[in-house]
Amino acid sequence: MSRIRGFFRRSKENQSTSERGAVPAAQGFEETRVTVRGDNPIRSPGDDTLGRAKVAQSFAQQLLEIDASEGVVVGVLGPWGSGKTSFVNLARRNLEEANLPVLEFNPWMFSGAQQLVESFFVELSAQLKVRPGLDALAGPIEDYGEAFSGMGWLPVAGPWIERGRAVTKIIGAALKRRKEGVGARRTKIEKALASLTKPIVICLDDIDRLSTSEIRDVFKLVRLTASFPNLIYILAFDRIRVEQALGEQGVLGRAYLEKILQVAIDLPSVAPEVFTRQLASSIEKALAGIDNCGPFNEQLWPDVFAEIIHPLIQNMRDVRRYSAAIRGTVVALQGQVALVDVLGLEAVRVFLPDVFAQFHKAIDGLTTTTGSSYGGHGDGPELKAQVNRLIDVDKARAVIVRNLIMRLFPAGQRHIGGSHYPVDWKIRWLKERRVAHEDILRFYLERIAGEGLRSFTDAEQAWAHFADHLALNAFLRSLERERLQDVIASLEVYEDQFRPEHVVPATIVLLNILPDLPERQRSMFELGSRFVVSRVTLRLLRSLKDPSAVETAVREILPKLSSLSSKLELLVQIGHRENAGHKLVAENVAAELEKSWRDEVRASSVEQLLQERDIGSVLLLAKKDAKPLEATLNINNSPDLTMAILRASRREVQSQTMGNRSIRRTACLAWDALVELYGDETALRERINQLKATQPRDAGDLLELADKHLTGWRPGPLNV
Repeated sequence: MSRIRGFFRRSKENQSTSERGAVPAAQGFEETRVTVRGDNPIRSPGDDTLGRAKVAQSFAQQLLEIDASEGVVVGVLGPWGSGKTSFVNLARRNLEEANLPVLEFNPWMFSGAQQLVESFFVELSAQLKVRPGLDALAGPIEDYGEAFSGMGWLPVAGPWIERGRAVTKIIGAALKRRKEGVGARRTKIEKALASLTKPIVICLDDIDRLSTSEIRDVFKLVRLTASFPNLIYILAFDRIRVEQALGEQGVLGRAYLEKILQVAIDLPSVAPEVFTRQLASSIEKALAGIDNCGPFNEQLWPDVFAEIIHPLIQNMRDVRRYSAAIRGTVVALQGQVALVDVLGLEAVRVFLPDVFAQFHKAIDGLTTTTGSSYGGHGDGPELKAQVNRLIDVDKARAVIVRNLIMRLFPAGQRHIGGSHYPVDWKIRWLKERRVAHEDILRFYLERIAGEGLRSFTDAEQAWAHFADHLALNAFLRSLERERLQDVIASLEVYEDQFRPEHVVPATIVLLNILPDLPERQRSMFELGSRFVVSRVTLRLLRSLKDPSAVETAVREILPKLSSLSSKLELLVQIGHRENAGHKLVAENVAAELEKSWRDEVRASSVEQLLQERDIGSVLLLAKKDAKPLEATLNINNSPDLTMAILRASRREVQSQTMGNRSIRRTACLAWDALVELYGDETALRERINQLKATQPRDAGDLLELADKHLTGWRPGPLNV
C-alpha cells in the first residue's frame, strides 16, 4: 500500500501525484509481521517510539542514588493515557538491571478500604517469597497486614485528611486491644528492611482510574507504610485527578499530595511532529497485510487526517485504541468502502460514540443530493434538521463533526453553508466507494450490502471483463437470474470509460442474455429488462462515434447473436426507425441489414421460431417492414406456434386511481397487433380455434383472454 505517512507528507509539501484507486495494503511490509496493539503499555526500549527511554534511564539513575533509609515516595505524573505505565516499565528495566527488586501492586483490582489493605500486604508478601534473599521479609509483612484484618478502616467523623494524619495513632490504639500490638510487628519489619543492602521498589499504577474514595484509601495506605526504611514507592497518576480526589472541606489536595511525595517527575510532552508521525505510522502498520483496504483518495487524506482524526486523538493510548479499531473494520469491509472515509468515520466511532450513534438517523440528510427528492428539490427542512442534530450532539467538538460533513458528505454540505451537488454526482461517489452515496454509508454502518450496492459490486466485476467475451458471459451467467437486470443497469455508470475494445464483446453478451432475463412484476415507472439492456448497449455503440466504426462492429456482432429478437434489438438501435432508431449507421446500411434479418425470419423453421421469447414482435415487424419485392411472410398454422405467439402478446395494463397508492393490473392480449399479424380477426379466430381443439394443458389464462377479446372486450383506459 502507498504509505499513509508518505501520502500525508507529500501533500503537506505540496507535491503532486497521480496515484489513485484501490492499492494493495502490504507493499513495504512484506517482511513485517502485523501486530495491532491493544490498550497495553510498552515494556522494552525497542518499542519506545516517543524517545522516552533515555529520560526513563535518567529517572532510574536518580532512584538508585536517592537516600531511602527512611522511605521515599516518588510520583510519575501525567494525564490519563499519556504513557505513565510505559515510562515506569522502561525505568523498571534499568532498576532491575541494577539488581533492585521491583514489586507491583495494582489497586484497580481491589475495591473497598478493607480489601485494599489486606490485599496490599498479602500481594507484597507473595512477591517477596519468590525472590532470593527477600523471602525472610515475607512473614513479617504478612503478619503486619493481618494486624489490620477485621478493623474498621474509616473513622466515622472528621475530614478524611485529618483522619489520615491520625490513622497510625487510631490503628495503634485499636491494636492494643489485640493480643499483639502493631508496634512489635512494625519494629520487626523495620529491622528487617534496614538490614537490606538495596532498597525495594513498589510500583502502584492506575491510581487515576480509581473512584475518589478509593484514591483516598490508596494514599492513606501509602502514608501508613511510607516511612519504612529501604522502601521506594513509585506512584503513577494524573495529578489533576488525584488532587481533586484528595481535596476536602477547604483543604487543597495539592497541599496534602506535596506532603506525601518526596520526588515527582512530570512526563515530558510529546513534540507535535513526533506525535503526528507516530499516529500516521500506527495507522500504516494497522493496515499492513490487508489484501484490499479500499480505494485511497490521496487528495482527501491530509484534510481528513488534520481536521478529523488528529484532533480526536490526544495521546498514545488513543493511538493504540484507534489502530486496533481501524484494522478490524477495514478487514470486515473487504475494500467496499473508500479507505479515507473509513478512517475518518472510525475516529468518530471510537472517540465520539454519541455522535456516531446518530449517523443512521442522518443518512438522508448527509447523502441526498440537490434535486433528488422532495418534488425534485432535495432541500426539505427535515434533511437540514438531521444534519444539525448530528452536529449538536457534542457541542464541545461540533467543529470536528462539521469538518467530517464537509469532507466526507458533499451532499450534506449545503445544509451548513457549503456547496450544492446535483444528483449526477451519485454515480461518481458510488464508483469511488464513498460514504457520500447512501448505499455505501449504509453498508459501512450495517455491514450488510443492500441490493443497490450488491448489484453495483457485481457490475464492477463484470466491468473488469468487458473486453473478454467468454469471461464476461461466464460471470454474468453465474449470477442469480433475478438479479441480472439490476447488475446490467448498474453498468451504465461506466459509460465514460467505454472503449472500442469493449463494444463487440460486451454487446454480444448483453444481447444474448436479454432473452433469458426473467420477467418480473414492475412498478408503474420501473424500466423493463429490454430497456435496461438496450440502454447499456446503445451507450457502448455510441462510444464509437464514427458511423463506419459502428457498421463494422455491428457486422461482427450480428452473426454471434443467438436469437432473432436480439438481432432486432440491435438493428432498431442503430437504424433510422422513427421514434426508435438512433441513426448510428448510414440509412442504406441500416436498410440492408434489416432486409437480411427479415430474410432470416422468413427462412426460420417452426422449431427455430419457438425458441424466440418475443416471437410476436419478430414476426410482426418482419411482415410490416417487408418491401414490395420481398417474399410474403407465411405464418405456420402449428398450434405450438400459435400458443407461443399468444403467450408473447400477453400484457398487463397498470392503472392507479387518484388518491389511491395501490396499482391495479389487468391482464390482456396485444389484440390489435395479433390481428395485424394474421391479416384479420377471422384468420386469428381460426388459429385460436385450432389451438383450442388440441386442448393444451399449459395455456394458463391465454384462451380465456382470447375469448374475451373475440367478444369485443378491451381493457379500459389508464386512470391516473
